[in-house]
Amino acid sequence: MADRAFALVDGNSFYCSCEEVFDPTLAGRPVIVLSNNDGCAVARNRFARRWIGMGDPYFKIRDLCERKNISVFSSNYTLYGDMSARMNTIYRDFATGEVEVYSIDESFLSVSLVSPDERVAFGRDLRATVLRWTGIPTCVGVGPTKTLAKLANHLAKKNDELAGVCDLTSAAARDRWLPRVPVGDVWGIGGAAQAKLSRIGVETAADLRDMPARLARSLMTVVGEKTVFELQGLSCLDLEVLAPQRKGCAVTRSFSSKVTDLPDMLEAVATHATRGAEKLRRNGLETGHISVFMHTSRFEAGPACSASRTVHLPETSADTLDLVRAAQAGARAIFREGFRYAKAGIVMDDLVPAGSAPRPLFEQRDRARSEALMEAIDTINGRFGRGAITPAAAGIRRDWQTKFEMRSPRYTTRVDELPSARARGL
Repeated sequence: MADRAFALVDGNSFYCSCEEVFDPTLAGRPVIVLSNNDGCAVARNRFARRWIGMGDPYFKIRDLCERKNISVFSSNYTLYGDMSARMNTIYRDFATGEVEVYSIDESFLSVSLVSPDERVAFGRDLRATVLRWTGIPTCVGVGPTKTLAKLANHLAKKNDELAGVCDLTSAAARDRWLPRVPVGDVWGIGGAAQAKLSRIGVETAADLRDMPARLARSLMTVVGEKTVFELQGLSCLDLEVLAPQRKGCAVTRSFSSKVTDLPDMLEAVATHATRGAEKLRRNGLETGHISVFMHTSRFEAGPACSASRTVHLPETSADTLDLVRAAQAGARAIFREGFRYAKAGIVMDDLVPAGSAPRPLFEQRDRARSEALMEAIDTINGRFGRGAITPAAAGIRRDWQTKFEMRSPRYTTRVDELPSARARGL
Protein backbone atom coordinates (compact mmCIF):
# COMPACT_ATOMS: atom_id res chain seq x y z
CA MET A 1 0.00 0.00 0.00
CA ALA A 2 1.66 3.21 -1.22
CA ASP A 3 0.16 5.49 1.44
CA ARG A 4 0.59 3.12 4.38
CA ALA A 5 1.50 4.94 7.59
CA PHE A 6 2.23 4.08 11.21
CA ALA A 7 2.38 6.22 14.34
CA LEU A 8 4.43 5.36 17.42
CA VAL A 9 3.19 6.98 20.63
CA ASP A 10 5.53 6.89 23.61
CA GLY A 11 4.96 8.08 27.18
CA ASN A 12 7.73 10.49 28.17
CA SER A 13 9.71 9.23 31.20
CA PHE A 14 6.67 7.05 31.70
CA TYR A 15 7.24 5.70 35.21
CA CYS A 16 8.18 9.15 36.49
CA SER A 17 5.24 10.75 34.70
CA CYS A 18 2.84 8.30 36.38
CA GLU A 19 4.17 9.39 39.76
CA GLU A 20 3.86 13.07 38.85
CA VAL A 21 0.22 12.70 37.78
CA PHE A 22 -0.88 11.99 41.35
CA ASP A 23 1.57 14.23 43.22
CA PRO A 24 1.46 17.88 42.09
CA THR A 25 4.39 18.73 44.40
CA LEU A 26 6.69 16.88 41.97
CA ALA A 27 6.14 19.43 39.18
CA GLY A 28 9.47 20.85 38.04
CA ARG A 29 11.45 18.61 40.39
CA PRO A 30 13.89 15.78 39.59
CA VAL A 31 12.26 12.34 39.96
CA ILE A 32 13.65 8.81 39.63
CA VAL A 33 12.10 5.35 39.92
CA LEU A 34 14.07 2.35 41.14
CA SER A 35 14.12 -1.29 40.08
CA ASN A 36 12.98 -4.22 42.21
CA ASN A 37 14.42 -4.23 45.72
CA ASP A 38 15.16 -0.52 45.22
CA GLY A 39 18.32 -1.56 43.45
CA CYS A 40 19.07 0.96 40.69
CA ALA A 41 17.55 3.84 38.73
CA VAL A 42 15.42 2.55 35.84
CA ALA A 43 13.55 5.78 35.05
CA ARG A 44 14.50 9.46 35.31
CA ASN A 45 12.60 12.56 34.35
CA ARG A 46 14.35 15.29 32.42
CA PHE A 47 15.26 17.19 35.58
CA ALA A 48 17.01 14.18 37.13
CA ARG A 49 19.11 13.24 34.09
CA ARG A 50 21.57 15.99 34.90
CA TRP A 51 22.79 14.04 37.92
CA ILE A 52 21.53 10.46 37.63
CA GLY A 53 22.56 7.93 35.00
CA MET A 54 20.37 5.08 33.83
CA GLY A 55 21.13 2.03 35.96
CA ASP A 56 22.99 3.89 38.70
CA PRO A 57 22.85 1.76 41.91
CA TYR A 58 20.78 3.49 44.55
CA PHE A 59 23.24 2.83 47.35
CA LYS A 60 25.80 4.88 45.40
CA ILE A 61 23.48 7.83 44.65
CA ARG A 62 21.47 7.94 47.88
CA ASP A 63 23.45 10.87 49.31
CA LEU A 64 23.34 12.71 45.97
CA CYS A 65 19.56 12.34 45.86
CA GLU A 66 19.28 13.88 49.31
CA ARG A 67 21.60 16.79 48.44
CA LYS A 68 19.84 17.59 45.16
CA ASN A 69 16.33 17.04 46.59
CA ILE A 70 15.63 14.27 44.05
CA SER A 71 12.35 12.46 44.69
CA VAL A 72 12.89 8.69 44.73
CA PHE A 73 10.19 6.05 44.24
CA SER A 74 10.09 2.26 44.30
CA SER A 75 8.61 0.66 41.19
CA ASN A 76 4.80 0.66 41.26
CA TYR A 77 4.03 -1.72 38.39
CA THR A 78 0.35 -2.00 39.26
CA LEU A 79 -0.10 1.73 38.77
CA TYR A 80 2.06 1.89 35.65
CA GLY A 81 0.24 -1.02 34.02
CA ASP A 82 -3.18 0.51 34.66
CA MET A 83 -2.12 3.92 33.31
CA SER A 84 -0.75 2.18 30.21
CA ALA A 85 -4.10 0.44 29.68
CA ARG A 86 -5.93 3.77 29.93
CA MET A 87 -3.64 5.32 27.34
CA ASN A 88 -4.16 2.43 24.93
CA THR A 89 -7.92 2.85 25.26
CA ILE A 90 -7.44 6.38 23.92
CA TYR A 91 -5.18 5.13 21.12
CA ARG A 92 -7.83 2.68 19.97
CA ASP A 93 -10.38 5.48 19.80
CA PHE A 94 -8.03 7.60 17.71
CA ALA A 95 -6.49 4.97 15.43
CA THR A 96 -7.94 4.61 11.95
CA GLY A 97 -6.90 0.96 12.01
CA GLU A 98 -5.27 -1.42 14.42
CA VAL A 99 -3.11 -0.86 17.51
CA GLU A 100 -0.07 -2.85 18.62
CA VAL A 101 0.92 -2.51 22.27
CA TYR A 102 4.69 -2.71 21.85
CA SER A 103 5.67 -2.15 25.50
CA ILE A 104 4.20 -0.67 28.66
CA ASP A 105 4.86 2.86 27.39
CA GLU A 106 4.91 2.45 23.58
CA SER A 107 2.22 1.58 21.05
CA PHE A 108 2.11 1.48 17.25
CA LEU A 109 -1.05 2.77 15.56
CA SER A 110 -2.18 2.39 11.98
CA VAL A 111 -2.87 5.88 10.60
CA SER A 112 -3.04 5.04 6.91
CA LEU A 113 -6.50 6.58 6.59
CA VAL A 114 -5.32 9.94 7.93
CA SER A 115 -4.43 12.13 4.94
CA PRO A 116 -0.71 12.98 4.74
CA ASP A 117 -1.24 16.71 5.27
CA GLU A 118 -3.23 16.07 8.46
CA ARG A 119 -0.91 13.65 10.23
CA VAL A 120 0.97 16.25 12.27
CA ALA A 121 -2.33 17.75 13.41
CA PHE A 122 -3.51 14.22 14.24
CA GLY A 123 -0.43 13.66 16.39
CA ARG A 124 -0.87 16.94 18.23
CA ASP A 125 -4.54 16.23 18.90
CA LEU A 126 -3.66 12.75 20.20
CA ARG A 127 -0.95 14.14 22.49
CA ALA A 128 -3.30 16.76 23.87
CA THR A 129 -6.07 14.23 24.50
CA VAL A 130 -3.78 11.79 26.32
CA LEU A 131 -2.38 14.60 28.45
CA ARG A 132 -5.83 15.95 29.28
CA TRP A 133 -7.40 12.57 30.07
CA THR A 134 -4.49 10.82 31.83
CA GLY A 135 -1.94 13.53 32.67
CA ILE A 136 0.84 11.64 30.84
CA PRO A 137 2.96 13.64 28.35
CA THR A 138 3.76 11.80 25.12
CA CYS A 139 5.61 12.15 21.83
CA VAL A 140 4.32 10.94 18.47
CA GLY A 141 6.36 9.73 15.52
CA VAL A 142 4.78 9.05 12.12
CA GLY A 143 6.28 7.18 9.18
CA PRO A 144 5.50 4.85 6.27
CA THR A 145 7.18 1.99 8.17
CA LYS A 146 7.45 0.99 11.81
CA THR A 147 11.21 1.68 11.82
CA LEU A 148 10.67 5.22 10.49
CA ALA A 149 7.83 5.81 12.96
CA LYS A 150 10.16 4.74 15.78
CA LEU A 151 12.88 7.03 14.43
CA ALA A 152 10.39 9.91 14.10
CA ASN A 153 9.38 9.42 17.73
CA HIS A 154 13.05 9.61 18.74
CA LEU A 155 13.42 12.88 16.84
CA ALA A 156 10.24 14.28 18.40
CA LYS A 157 11.74 13.70 21.85
CA LYS A 158 15.12 15.18 21.06
CA ASN A 159 14.11 18.31 19.11
CA ASP A 160 12.01 20.98 20.82
CA GLU A 161 11.24 22.61 17.46
CA LEU A 162 9.03 19.62 16.58
CA ALA A 163 6.75 20.22 19.58
CA GLY A 164 6.46 16.51 20.33
CA VAL A 165 5.35 15.35 16.85
CA CYS A 166 7.55 14.30 13.92
CA ASP A 167 6.30 13.09 10.53
CA LEU A 168 8.73 11.21 8.27
CA THR A 169 6.23 9.99 5.71
CA SER A 170 7.62 12.24 2.98
CA ALA A 171 10.98 11.65 1.29
CA ALA A 172 11.87 15.30 1.81
CA ALA A 173 11.41 15.00 5.57
CA ARG A 174 13.59 11.88 5.64
CA ASP A 175 16.30 13.60 3.60
CA ARG A 176 16.27 16.42 6.13
CA TRP A 177 16.33 14.40 9.35
CA LEU A 178 18.04 11.04 8.73
CA PRO A 179 21.54 12.53 8.21
CA ARG A 180 21.26 13.99 11.74
CA VAL A 181 20.59 10.67 13.47
CA PRO A 182 23.53 8.47 14.58
CA VAL A 183 23.16 4.95 13.21
CA GLY A 184 23.18 3.58 16.76
CA ASP A 185 19.85 5.34 17.41
CA VAL A 186 18.07 3.34 14.70
CA TRP A 187 15.66 0.72 16.04
CA GLY A 188 17.34 -2.71 16.02
CA ILE A 189 20.93 -1.49 15.65
CA GLY A 190 22.81 -2.69 18.71
CA GLY A 191 26.38 -2.10 19.77
CA ALA A 192 27.86 -4.97 17.76
CA ALA A 193 26.04 -3.96 14.57
CA GLN A 194 27.01 -0.32 15.09
CA ALA A 195 30.68 -1.30 15.32
CA LYS A 196 30.47 -3.28 12.07
CA LEU A 197 28.76 -0.40 10.28
CA SER A 198 31.23 2.14 11.59
CA ARG A 199 34.11 0.15 10.13
CA ILE A 200 32.67 0.62 6.63
CA GLY A 201 31.83 4.29 7.12
CA VAL A 202 28.12 3.99 7.94
CA GLU A 203 27.66 6.58 10.69
CA THR A 204 24.12 7.93 10.27
CA ALA A 205 20.62 6.66 9.61
CA ALA A 206 20.90 8.15 6.12
CA ASP A 207 24.11 6.17 5.47
CA LEU A 208 22.33 2.98 6.55
CA ARG A 209 19.34 3.75 4.34
CA ASP A 210 21.59 4.23 1.32
CA MET A 211 23.81 1.15 1.75
CA PRO A 212 23.21 -1.92 -0.48
CA ALA A 213 20.65 -4.25 1.05
CA ARG A 214 22.79 -7.30 0.26
CA LEU A 215 25.69 -5.81 2.22
CA ALA A 216 23.41 -5.09 5.14
CA ARG A 217 22.23 -8.71 5.07
CA SER A 218 25.80 -10.04 5.05
CA LEU A 219 26.74 -7.87 8.02
CA MET A 220 23.55 -8.08 10.09
CA THR A 221 21.52 -11.01 8.68
CA VAL A 222 18.02 -10.57 7.25
CA VAL A 223 17.13 -8.22 10.12
CA GLY A 224 19.66 -5.67 8.87
CA GLU A 225 18.37 -6.00 5.32
CA LYS A 226 14.81 -5.34 6.48
CA THR A 227 16.00 -2.30 8.43
CA VAL A 228 17.50 -0.83 5.24
CA PHE A 229 14.28 -1.40 3.34
CA GLU A 230 12.23 0.12 6.16
CA LEU A 231 14.44 3.24 6.22
CA GLN A 232 13.82 3.53 2.47
CA GLY A 233 10.07 3.58 3.15
CA LEU A 234 9.34 -0.04 2.17
CA SER A 235 7.28 -1.64 4.92
CA CYS A 236 8.55 -5.07 6.04
CA LEU A 237 7.06 -5.19 9.55
CA ASP A 238 3.32 -5.47 10.14
CA LEU A 239 1.44 -4.54 13.28
CA GLU A 240 1.27 -7.40 15.76
CA VAL A 241 -2.27 -6.86 16.98
CA LEU A 242 -2.53 -10.34 18.45
CA ALA A 243 0.41 -11.14 20.68
CA PRO A 244 2.16 -14.36 19.62
CA GLN A 245 1.63 -17.34 21.90
CA ARG A 246 4.11 -17.32 24.73
CA LYS A 247 6.71 -20.05 24.51
CA GLY A 248 8.06 -19.54 28.00
CA CYS A 249 7.28 -17.92 31.32
CA ALA A 250 9.54 -17.00 34.22
CA VAL A 251 9.07 -15.55 37.69
CA THR A 252 12.30 -14.46 39.35
CA ARG A 253 13.03 -12.13 42.23
CA SER A 254 16.02 -10.94 44.20
CA PHE A 255 15.58 -11.29 47.94
CA SER A 256 15.35 -8.22 50.19
CA SER A 257 17.58 -10.09 52.65
CA LYS A 258 19.74 -13.12 51.99
CA VAL A 259 18.03 -16.50 52.35
CA THR A 260 20.05 -19.02 54.35
CA ASP A 261 17.57 -21.72 55.38
CA LEU A 262 15.48 -24.19 53.43
CA PRO A 263 11.99 -23.24 54.76
CA ASP A 264 12.38 -19.66 53.51
CA MET A 265 13.62 -20.90 50.13
CA LEU A 266 10.69 -23.30 49.80
CA GLU A 267 8.32 -20.46 50.64
CA ALA A 268 9.92 -18.24 47.98
CA VAL A 269 9.77 -20.78 45.16
CA ALA A 270 6.18 -21.66 46.12
CA THR A 271 5.27 -17.98 45.81
CA HIS A 272 6.97 -17.79 42.40
CA ALA A 273 5.23 -20.96 41.23
CA THR A 274 1.88 -19.55 42.37
CA ARG A 275 2.45 -16.42 40.30
CA GLY A 276 3.63 -18.48 37.34
CA ALA A 277 0.51 -20.62 37.43
CA GLU A 278 -1.65 -17.48 37.42
CA LYS A 279 0.15 -16.25 34.31
CA LEU A 280 -0.35 -19.57 32.54
CA ARG A 281 -4.08 -19.66 33.25
CA ARG A 282 -4.53 -16.04 32.18
CA ASN A 283 -2.99 -16.91 28.81
CA GLY A 284 -4.76 -20.27 28.43
CA LEU A 285 -1.51 -22.25 28.63
CA GLU A 286 -0.03 -25.23 30.43
CA THR A 287 3.47 -26.55 31.05
CA GLY A 288 4.91 -30.03 31.31
CA HIS A 289 7.98 -29.12 33.34
CA ILE A 290 9.29 -26.42 35.63
CA SER A 291 12.89 -25.37 36.22
CA VAL A 292 14.00 -23.97 39.57
CA PHE A 293 17.18 -21.98 40.12
CA MET A 294 18.88 -20.16 42.99
CA HIS A 295 22.19 -18.39 43.37
CA THR A 296 24.29 -16.23 45.66
CA SER A 297 25.36 -12.67 44.83
CA ARG A 298 28.46 -12.25 42.72
CA PHE A 299 29.07 -8.92 44.44
CA GLU A 300 29.29 -10.42 47.93
CA ALA A 301 32.38 -11.96 49.47
CA GLY A 302 32.05 -15.51 50.73
CA PRO A 303 31.23 -18.92 49.29
CA ALA A 304 29.37 -18.84 45.99
CA CYS A 305 26.71 -21.19 44.73
CA SER A 306 24.53 -21.35 41.63
CA ALA A 307 22.27 -24.31 40.93
CA SER A 308 19.19 -25.29 38.94
CA ARG A 309 16.96 -28.32 38.53
CA THR A 310 14.18 -29.20 36.07
CA VAL A 311 11.22 -31.19 37.37
CA HIS A 312 8.87 -32.91 34.91
CA LEU A 313 5.15 -33.10 35.63
CA PRO A 314 3.14 -36.30 35.04
CA GLU A 315 0.99 -34.30 32.59
CA THR A 316 0.78 -30.70 31.44
CA SER A 317 -0.85 -28.42 33.98
CA ALA A 318 -1.52 -24.85 35.06
CA ASP A 319 -2.75 -25.95 38.49
CA THR A 320 -1.08 -23.91 41.22
CA LEU A 321 -0.82 -26.90 43.54
CA ASP A 322 0.89 -29.04 40.87
CA LEU A 323 3.44 -26.35 40.09
CA VAL A 324 4.12 -25.57 43.75
CA ARG A 325 4.83 -29.25 44.49
CA ALA A 326 7.17 -29.52 41.51
CA ALA A 327 8.98 -26.26 42.32
CA GLN A 328 9.54 -27.22 45.94
CA ALA A 329 10.80 -30.65 44.90
CA GLY A 330 13.37 -28.95 42.66
CA ALA A 331 14.36 -26.52 45.40
CA ARG A 332 14.89 -29.30 47.93
CA ALA A 333 17.16 -31.11 45.48
CA ILE A 334 19.52 -28.18 44.90
CA PHE A 335 19.46 -26.19 48.15
CA ARG A 336 22.71 -26.32 50.11
CA GLU A 337 23.26 -25.17 53.67
CA GLY A 338 25.96 -22.60 54.37
CA PHE A 339 25.22 -20.24 51.47
CA ARG A 340 23.60 -16.79 51.45
CA TYR A 341 21.23 -16.95 48.49
CA ALA A 342 20.44 -13.62 46.80
CA LYS A 343 17.94 -14.70 44.15
CA ALA A 344 15.70 -17.57 43.13
CA GLY A 345 13.14 -18.18 40.44
CA ILE A 346 11.16 -20.59 38.30
CA VAL A 347 11.14 -20.96 34.52
CA MET A 348 8.57 -22.80 32.39
CA ASP A 349 9.36 -23.52 28.72
CA ASP A 350 7.62 -25.32 25.85
CA LEU A 351 4.21 -24.01 26.85
CA VAL A 352 1.16 -25.48 25.11
CA PRO A 353 -2.50 -24.40 24.86
CA ALA A 354 -4.54 -25.72 27.77
CA GLY A 355 -6.02 -29.13 27.05
CA SER A 356 -4.08 -29.66 23.81
CA ALA A 357 -1.37 -32.01 25.10
CA PRO A 358 -1.89 -35.77 25.01
CA ARG A 359 -3.37 -37.15 28.23
CA PRO A 360 -1.66 -40.00 30.10
CA LEU A 361 -3.38 -43.38 30.01
CA PHE A 362 -3.95 -43.25 33.76
CA GLU A 363 -4.64 -39.70 34.90
CA GLN A 364 -3.28 -38.88 38.33
CA ARG A 365 -5.65 -36.01 39.09
CA ASP A 366 -9.24 -35.02 38.55
CA ARG A 367 -8.80 -32.42 35.80
CA ALA A 368 -12.36 -31.09 36.01
CA ARG A 369 -12.07 -30.59 39.76
CA SER A 370 -8.67 -28.93 39.38
CA GLU A 371 -9.98 -26.49 36.74
CA ALA A 372 -13.00 -25.61 38.89
CA LEU A 373 -10.78 -24.93 41.91
CA MET A 374 -8.37 -22.75 39.93
CA GLU A 375 -11.26 -20.80 38.41
CA ALA A 376 -12.65 -20.15 41.89
CA ILE A 377 -9.27 -18.99 43.18
CA ASP A 378 -8.74 -16.67 40.19
CA THR A 379 -12.23 -15.21 40.61
CA ILE A 380 -11.69 -14.45 44.29
CA ASN A 381 -8.24 -12.97 43.70
CA GLY A 382 -9.60 -10.91 40.83
CA ARG A 383 -12.28 -9.47 43.07
CA PHE A 384 -10.34 -8.95 46.28
CA GLY A 385 -6.82 -8.50 44.96
CA ARG A 386 -3.95 -10.81 44.13
CA GLY A 387 -2.95 -12.88 47.14
CA ALA A 388 -6.39 -12.96 48.74
CA ILE A 389 -6.10 -16.75 48.44
CA THR A 390 -2.70 -18.44 48.18
CA PRO A 391 -1.35 -21.89 49.02
CA ALA A 392 -0.15 -22.22 52.60
CA ALA A 393 3.24 -23.23 51.17
CA ALA A 394 3.72 -19.65 49.94
CA GLY A 395 3.80 -18.43 53.54
CA ILE A 396 2.48 -15.32 55.23
CA ARG A 397 5.32 -13.20 56.62
CA ARG A 398 7.69 -13.58 53.66
CA ASP A 399 10.61 -11.75 55.23
CA TRP A 400 12.61 -12.45 52.05
CA GLN A 401 10.15 -10.64 49.77
CA THR A 402 11.25 -7.91 47.40
CA LYS A 403 11.43 -4.45 48.99
CA PHE A 404 9.26 -1.56 47.81
CA GLU A 405 10.01 0.80 50.69
CA MET A 406 9.31 3.97 48.69
CA ARG A 407 6.38 2.80 46.59
CA SER A 408 3.56 5.26 46.01
CA PRO A 409 -0.08 4.20 46.49
CA ARG A 410 -1.74 2.16 43.73
CA TYR A 411 -4.17 5.00 43.18
CA THR A 412 -6.19 3.62 40.28
CA THR A 413 -6.67 -0.01 41.31
CA ARG A 414 -7.02 -0.10 45.10
CA VAL A 415 -10.00 1.50 46.82
CA ASP A 416 -8.07 1.83 50.08
CA GLU A 417 -5.30 3.72 48.23
CA LEU A 418 -7.43 6.24 46.34
CA PRO A 419 -5.95 9.75 46.17
CA SER A 420 -7.52 12.21 48.58
CA ALA A 421 -8.29 15.91 48.08
CA ARG A 422 -8.67 18.53 50.75
CA ALA A 423 -10.38 21.89 50.45
CA ARG A 424 -8.74 24.82 52.22
CA GLY A 425 -10.10 28.21 53.16
CA LEU A 426 -13.73 27.12 53.40
